[in-house]
Amino acid sequence: MTVETFRSLHHDRAPGDPLVLPGPWDAASALAFADAGFPALATPSAGVAASLGYEDGQTPADEMFAAVARITRVVSIPVSADVEAGYGLAPKELVARILGSGAVGCNLEDSDSTTHSLKDPQRHADWLAEVRAEAGDRLFINARVDSFLRGVSDPAEAITRARLYAAAGADCVYPIAAPPGQLPLLRKEIDVPINVAPFPGSPPIAELGRLGATRITFGPGLQRKATAAVRKIAEELRADLPH
Repeated sequence: MTVETFRSLHHDRAPGDPLVLPGPWDAASALAFADAGFPALATPSAGVAASLGYEDGQTPADEMFAAVARITRVVSIPVSADVEAGYGLAPKELVARILGSGAVGCNLEDSDSTTHSLKDPQRHADWLAEVRAEAGDRLFINARVDSFLRGVSDPAEAITRARLYAAAGADCVYPIAAPPGQLPLLRKEIDVPINVAPFPGSPPIAELGRLGATRITFGPGLQRKATAAVRKIAEELRADLPH
């Protein structure tokens, strides 16, 4: 599947019908989601990290790209890859690594995972523009906006960042941890598709769509649910053993 196919999935969507992108953490989970009929997938960096035995934000770039490549190899639907803040790679190498993994899209965040601080929005926009220039139209860029995540509750900060990133060439913006009540304002003020991740207590997916979400991703939530299910199986198995 091509980036054009993936890009088209984000447009002309009816209110209440956001694009739902499950987040596979390995090849087996990717196949399960693809077989269920989802049109595309979006890997979560935290979920992949957990599957590889790393804390979130600690996965070496080589291992992350290898994990994405294993996922894209087994499915025939588009895959977007969460590549965190780009692993310090220059835009040319970053784009080459993403495309080389078989992904047609990427998440790029605007805060530092080690200091948990927001990056300067204009400098980050300039960097995104370099990524876009290297990628041309070959890559769907989802620019994560971390202001809510980092404790800035004023939606004006998220709107300012989102507009800068869209002007720099981002196809979509992801104001992670945005309160659902802020989504109508964000939708009104931002011209590109908006990515939303549900969290405990969030409205149902259809309602998030009506509030303004264009697409829904899940971060590491699905991987954590699967791990909880495995733990339950393990406990049941252990309980059946002779004491």
